[in-house]
Amino acid sequence: MPNPPRRLSRTLHTRSLTFFGLAYLAPMIILGTFGVLAETTGGAVPTAYLLAFAAMLFTARSYSRMAQEYPVSGSAYTYVRKAVDGRFGFLVGWTALLDYFFLPMVIWLIGASFLSAQFPGVPEWIWIVAFISATSALNILGIKVAARANLILVGFQLLVLACFVGLSFSRTADQGGSLISTTPFFGEESTFAGITTGAAIAAYSFLGFDAVTTLTEEAVDPVRNVPRAIMLTVLIGGGIYLLVAYATQLAHPGGVFRHVDSAALDLARLIGGRLFSSVFLAGLVVTQFASGIAAQASVSRLLYAMGRDGVLPARVFARVSSRFLTPVLNILLAGAIGLVAIALDVETSTSFINFGAFTAFTAVNLCPIVLYFRSGRRRPALGYLVIPAVGAAVCAWLLSRLDEHALLIGSVWLTCGLVYLAWLTGMFRRQPPEMVLDHADPVHSAAARPGGPPSPSASQTDEVRPE
Repeated sequence: MPNPPRRLSRTLHTRSLTFFGLAYLAPMIILGTFGVLAETTGGAVPTAYLLAFAAMLFTARSYSRMAQEYPVSGSAYTYVRKAVDGRFGFLVGWTALLDYFFLPMVIWLIGASFLSAQFPGVPEWIWIVAFISATSALNILGIKVAARANLILVGFQLLVLACFVGLSFSRTADQGGSLISTTPFFGEESTFAGITTGAAIAAYSFLGFDAVTTLTEEAVDPVRNVPRAIMLTVLIGGGIYLLVAYATQLAHPGGVFRHVDSAALDLARLIGGRLFSSVFLAGLVVTQFASGIAAQASVSRLLYAMGRDGVLPARVFARVSSRFLTPVLNILLAGAIGLVAIALDVETSTSFINFGAFTAFTAVNLCPIVLYFRSGRRRPALGYLVIPAVGAAVCAWLLSRLDEHALLIGSVWLTCGLVYLAWLTGMFRRQPPEMVLDHADPVHSAAARPGGPPSPSASQTDEVRPE
C-alpha cells in the first residue's frame, strides 16, 4: 500500500492565525477603494462599511461553527462536502478556486501598479515577478516564517493607518469641524440604493477572513483557536474599516474627488504633506505584499486538501516537502498562475474573484442549517438555523449584485467544474473520492464523524510522519 501523505506541522496559535487573517484582509485596502465608495454612496462610506460588517459577522459565525465541527483543512470545500454532499462540496471548492487563485494575482497587480506610478522607468512586469518571487520564497520556507513576516507587515500597516486617522482628525479640528458628527454616515447626496450598492462593494474588503480555516491543520488546538481567529479577524478588521472610513469621510465630506482611483493618496498629501504621502505609498505596497503572502498560502492549502482527497491528482497536489513541511508545488503553481497578471488589468482580474467568494460564503451558511435538521433539531436553533439563514440570504443578495462580466466568467468556470465532476463520479452516480485520515489522530477521527465533537487535546497529536 502507498505511504500516507505527509502531514503539515502544527505551529500556529490564535495570534498568528488572526494576523494571517488580517494580512489577507489587508486593512489599508479601505483607503485604496475609498474614492470609489465615497462616490457610490454620496459621501456615506462608514454606513456602507457598517452594513457590510454586520453582514459578514453572520457568515463568520457560520465558518466558526463549521471549523469546530470539522477541524481539517479545505475551508468551504471541506465543510460543504462533509455537512451536505461530496459532489456539492467539490463544486463549491472548484468555484472557490476562482477567489483563491486570482486574489493573489490582483494583489500583486495592484502593488505593481503603485510602484510603477512611483517609478515609471521600471516596467510593471518586473514588480509583478519580484512580488511573486518574494512571497513564494517566504511561503516555501514555512508557515511559521510567513506568519512572522505577516506580524511585522500588518503592524506597519496599522501604524500608517493610525497616523492617517490622527492627521484626518487634526485637519478636521483645524478646519473648525467637530470630531463627533453624523455627517460621515449620511451625506447630502446619499441614497438608500447608493449606500446598499456601496455595502456590496465594501463587503469585498472582508474577503479573506475565511482563509484562516485553510490553516486548520497547522493550528495548535484548532477546535478552539481557529474559530477565535475567524471572529477576531472580522471584528478587528471591521473596527479598523469603520474608524478609518469615519475619520477620512470627516476630513473630506462628500464623494467628489479630482481623481477617484487615487483619492486616498491625494488625501494623504493634503493632510500630511509630501513626507507622509511617501510613507502612505510605502504602506500601500506593504499591504499588497502581506496580503499576497496570506493569499498564496491559502490557495496552496486548498489545493492540498483537494489533492489529499483525490479529487485533484494526489501525486502533485497532496505532496508536502520533507524539508520545509509545506506544499511547495502548490505554492509554485499559485505563483506561476500569478504571472498571468502581466497580461491583465485590475478590473478584469477582480471579476474572477467575487463569484467564487460569495458562492462559497452562501454554501457555508447552508451547512449549519443542514446539520441542524440532520441532528433532529438537537443543536441550538440560533447558532445553527437563524444566524446561518440570515448569512446565506445576505451573501446570495451580494452575489446577485455582481456585474454581468463576473457572473458570466463564474458560470463558465462552474460549467467546467461540472464536466470534470461528471467524469470523476460516473455522471454523478457516486461520491467523489475522499481521504480517510488516520483514526489514531483524535482531530481527524472526530472530523470524520459528522457533528461529532472533536477532542480538545487532539491538536497536540498531529505530528509529521515521514514517508
